[in-house]
Amino acid sequence: MNRSSDGFYPAAEESNARSGVSWAAIFAGAAAAAALSLILVLLGFGLGFSAVSPWANEGVSAKGLGISTIVWLAFTQIVASGLGGYIAGRLRVKWANMHGDEVYFRDTAHGFLSWCVATLVAATLVVGSVSSIISGGVQAGASAVGGAASMATQAAGSAAGNTDSDQYGYFIDSLFRDDRPAAVSDDAARGTVTRIFVRSLNDGQLAAEDRAYLAQLVAQRTNLTQADAERRVDEVYARTQKAVADAKQAAKEAADTAAKVAASTTLWMFVALLIGAFFASFAATFGGRRRDAVVYVESDAYVTTNNSIR
Repeated sequence: MNRSSDGFYPAAEESNARSGVSWAAIFAGAAAAAALSLILVLLGFGLGFSAVSPWANEGVSAKGLGISTIVWLAFTQIVASGLGGYIAGRLRVKWANMHGDEVYFRDTAHGFLSWCVATLVAATLVVGSVSSIISGGVQAGASAVGGAASMATQAAGSAAGNTDSDQYGYFIDSLFRDDRPAAVSDDAARGTVTRIFVRSLNDGQLAAEDRAYLAQLVAQRTNLTQADAERRVDEVYARTQKAVADAKQAAKEAADTAAKVAASTTLWMFVALLIGAFFASFAATFGGRRRDAVVYVESDAYVTTNNSIR
């Protein structure tokens, strides 16, 4: 066999001068993996929407939906990353006169790099939307806690005219309190009661003078005695306190649940991505073995033709 002037075989010279990275094969595998990931994610969304029902106690449960989402995400990573890695390994340039361990490492690296490129593309297109959905759920739960406390305040504002001075309506109302029966419209009475309830709920207790005044308003409209009206005020105020406390507790539980779901989803996404990286690298080595097993029939035909001419 002929040698070059420096003592190396021509095939070895070509192999040593060539880069160890075939970016064309890497980008081809990454494009295939990203496209298949998009298709599978859209299919998963379609199956998820078809399984979810807006009616209570119908359709798949939240726990079942979460588990199926994690399983589908792992399946998507396995299939898409495996395809991308196989294509990257199969299309990589074949080197001559190279040890099998080095070939195995380079095929693995090409599969891993194709997974990296596909993941970066998917992260740019998908992760932004997913993170906004998760953060929106957490923020919604947190805002619900404050919303439960301000719900009565908003009702008071709508009942009394929705002006900026309504936050001082409680003090303004106290200027015109009178022990004598007075003809007050139902809307005005409701607004006064709402403002007193909002003020007392924020403070945590109903003041004695507010309790007496509310009992007076109730007695004027229901023909109850002052003592019976005071008992009714106490009962209604206790139920209102319980409703507000239950709403705050439910909002806190929803916020905690959203935070736990966000944390578990992120952890399982991390696991799924690791699975995808492994399968991309493994599939690239399989594609490399298939590439190296290819028999170049064109060269055999060329030798046969030359022999026949001679």
